[in-house]
Amino acid sequence: MRHARQAVIVAARRTLVAPRGGALAQFQADELAAPVFQALLKEAGVNADRIEQVVMGNALYGGGNPARLAALRAGLPVSTPAMTVDTQCCSGLDAILHAARLIESGSVDCVIAGGMESFSRSPIRAHRPRTSDEDLIPYNRPPFAPPPFNDPELAEAAFQLARKRGYTRSLQAAYSVESHKKAQTRSAKDIMARELVSLPGINLASDPFTRSLSLKTALRARVIAGDEEYGVCPATTAVEADAAAAVLILERHRAQALGFQNALTIEDGCTLGHDPGLTPEVPIKAVAALCSRHPDVDPQTANIELMEAYSSQAMAFVDALALDPANVNVCGGALSRGHPIGASGAILVVRLFSLLSDRFAQTANLHAAGIATIAAAGGLATAALFKACRL
Repeated sequence: MRHARQAVIVAARRTLVAPRGGALAQFQADELAAPVFQALLKEAGVNADRIEQVVMGNALYGGGNPARLAALRAGLPVSTPAMTVDTQCCSGLDAILHAARLIESGSVDCVIAGGMESFSRSPIRAHRPRTSDEDLIPYNRPPFAPPPFNDPELAEAAFQLARKRGYTRSLQAAYSVESHKKAQTRSAKDIMARELVSLPGINLASDPFTRSLSLKTALRARVIAGDEEYGVCPATTAVEADAAAAVLILERHRAQALGFQNALTIEDGCTLGHDPGLTPEVPIKAVAALCSRHPDVDPQTANIELMEAYSSQAMAFVDALALDPANVNVCGGALSRGHPIGASGAILVVRLFSLLSDRFAQTANLHAAGIATIAAAGGLATAALFKACRL
């Protein structure tokens, strides 16, 4: 009888997350990812030649194949294929789900997957002239939806959401303050210490953006989108950042044969499209759809890691699904560390691996579940379900 194939995560690591132009500014995206790959292999005791595929998300490089650069830089064999996934903010989580599906299909048994981003070293963007008398036309972001679709700046969309739901600037700031508080707890720091990979010349033990943010300080920040009542400001927006994160995924029976005892199963993934003008709200629909396929999973008790792009977006998610905000991003979210676009979804999974591993060890709860979810410009969102398991 042939056993069903299942993808399981046996190791998960990341770099620290540093704001654009900060501690990691000298590293290219592949230079951030390579040490993460090496740390995964060392922690798991898996030889580099066992890796059959590398799948990494990246959003800002706009060409080339940085996953291949990272694989070669990490010392993986030249025969190891690598592919880069670009679904913007969803890239890192989508890369992990793609790797899981490769394993489930029988194509491979051992994959490194995740995401990497360097805002600091990303290419300068410009449109090529159509005629010889035109100049280059620089741009900060590409279009995410063509006319006649609405394609707002994401900060503007976050403001519109705040106004629609009545989230004042004070309420948004309070949510951001709480994210920073969660990230400064002893348990959060202990978990982070296990996640982080050291980088050459970097002597930081935690994400440097996290700070003791007061409500008064948050409210002093200038409004960048909207009005004085419901507007979005830097304190309620995840800062642009640099980071890399990845997981080692094995086929379950292969993991057992290699001696692993505990792991995280990749149970399911859901990617949805919606109105491009309502991007901040799409994770609500993605998680609802995911949970409808798994009635045994209660989002009220599951560990949920949500990408906090904006306070209003995170607040709407919590309210729409009737969640306890204390149970969402229990160790702080992107508002307190930053948003390294292509890496952010993978960072959520690394955090779930840490949280569920701890929960499993403490309670031996075979039903310990976690959900990671993230939105992407253009009206997209991905949600994925994970469970702690004994192999």
